[in-house]
Amino acid sequence: MGAEKKWLYALFCAAFVSFLIFLSSISGFSSSYYAFSLQRRFATPVNHGPGHPPAFAYYISGGGGDSDRIFRLLLAVYHPRNRYLLHIGTDGSEEERWKLGMLVKSVPVIQAFGNVDVVGKPDPVTYMGSTNIAAMLRAVSILLKVDGGWDWFVNLSASDYPLITQDDLSHVLLSVSRDVNFIDHTSDLGWKEGQRVKPIVVDPGLYLARKTQIFYATEKRPMPEAFNVFTGSPWVVLSRPFLEFCVFGWDNLPRTLLMYFTNAVLSEEVYFHSVVCNSPEFKNTTVNSDMRYMVWDNPPKMEPLFLNTSDYDLMAQSGAAFARQFNKDEAVLDMIDQNILKRSQNRVTPGAWCIGGKNWWMDPCSRWGDVNMLKPGPQVKILGDSVQRLLQDLSSESNQCR
Repeated sequence: MGAEKKWLYALFCAAFVSFLIFLSSISGFSSSYYAFSLQRRFATPVNHGPGHPPAFAYYISGGGGDSDRIFRLLLAVYHPRNRYLLHIGTDGSEEERWKLGMLVKSVPVIQAFGNVDVVGKPDPVTYMGSTNIAAMLRAVSILLKVDGGWDWFVNLSASDYPLITQDDLSHVLLSVSRDVNFIDHTSDLGWKEGQRVKPIVVDPGLYLARKTQIFYATEKRPMPEAFNVFTGSPWVVLSRPFLEFCVFGWDNLPRTLLMYFTNAVLSEEVYFHSVVCNSPEFKNTTVNSDMRYMVWDNPPKMEPLFLNTSDYDLMAQSGAAFARQFNKDEAVLDMIDQNILKRSQNRVTPGAWCIGGKNWWMDPCSRWGDVNMLKPGPQVKILGDSVQRLLQDLSSESNQCR
């Protein structure tokens, strides 16, 4: 075969392979969520259950323009034992979801363990509307369906970032009962009663294709008598048993409250809180904390302040597992990567499972060993002391649903 024919043959082969990859990608991205778990190549066994480290199901959500932030956050909280679902709302483009999927597929360890999915049919998310809780419940349903091993569900936004490694988090919660729910809650509604619960609102995102704002009915409704309303932070770390109760609902309570709070302002700040605190089975499983570090204006506004390098020392010593909110590529994120996570750019946070060489040209997590082993870092004591203070007495007044 002449040199020219060899060149044409090589070009044809490359084009054909590229076409097959394109067809494969198209077919993989046609379902309601994009699955990257079809082929688990060279993955070591992942052990779940008592006697093994806990695993976490992460729901990471964002809007249009957030694909890079979501991917960076994924790398920061990644561990082969966990499960991840990534969601870009309807204000993001199909090209952006495609880009995020390609970024996910580019990470060898994710290809091997197949534990990251991207929502292909996005949910509308209306500011202050009930579509937020609908999207979260859908995420929980998907995560329950695709993975039977995780213990806690964690919701994060594209503007969040971890303050600990996954080895730290698993090590600290290894000795914690896996039916515990970390959820900031109170029945002292204050001004929220008149401005959040009593007003009747409709979220057009439930039935309109275009994005718009919630609208208010002219009448207000009285406070419910069949159950008590609890409110708190929308950022949670919830147990698998409690979320199975919310989704499968062997008691009608989760459905009843979902119907009621569909017409409430910011339903994600009342739904899980009211379900857990009105359920005899779960009301004694709450720890009154969202495990987040946030700084608020005085008086508080709708969202916490954006964090920067001046907040680093207080963040690092806070004992929180996560912090919010950050601007894209904020310099303090590089400080967290370098000092806490020990993570290089475009690489996952290393843990005990990473056995590759520790050179600047080689990713230590490009090779992996036993993913069931843990190697806590220097932040583990700070996080451990914080969790122990929270758990000192689960029946204490501060943790009880009151």
